[in-house]
Amino acid sequence: MKINGELTLKYSNSRSCETVFKSLEIDNKNFIESSYNDNEITYNISSESLGSFLTTVDDLISSEIVAEKIIIATEDD
Repeated sequence: MKINGELTLKYSNSRSCETVFKSLEIDNKNFIESSYNDNEITYNISSESLGSFLTTVDDLISSEIVAEKIIIATEDD
């Protein structure tokens, strides 16, 4: 069975979007197809099993949360 999904993340500005994209792209390269435009990142996720798909999505979201927290913390300075 092949499972495909798309995850779109929208940010308040293009700078935050680009920062998160570039931060996560290092780990995602050759594993997840992704692109960004203005304030939106799109991830296309494909997997051979539901378990692997859910693990990939969970890892991606967890990484995004960390990147977002860093952006928020540094914007206050």
